[in-house]
Amino acid sequence: MARKAAYRKKRQNKTGMLLVTTVVMMMLIVVTVKSVELRGKREAYAQQEEALLQEIEAEKMRTEEIAEYGKYTQTKKYVEELAKDKLGLVYDGEIIFKDEK
Repeated sequence: MARKAAYRKKRQNKTGMLLVTTVVMMMLIVVTVKSVELRGKREAYAQQEEALLQEIEAEKMRTEEIAEYGKYTQTKKYVEELAKDKLGLVYDGEIIFKDEK
């Protein structure tokens, strides 16, 4: 009887170890797969971040250009150019030559 009890206990230990090993292996596989997925996402986010940083830099440059243009529109030279181009105005005594077409 003692032999049968020892045999059952030994058999139960082997079955238990097999189940524990199986569970640990499954968890290891899941963690590995998720790790690979996260690395892929991290690389995609890094590329997206780089693109957004470049876009921010471009917008900063555009903002500076707009600010410079805003200052230029406040000058007398801009008003004179606008008056000549859009309204055809000239100073007294100024001679305008037109191309013949």
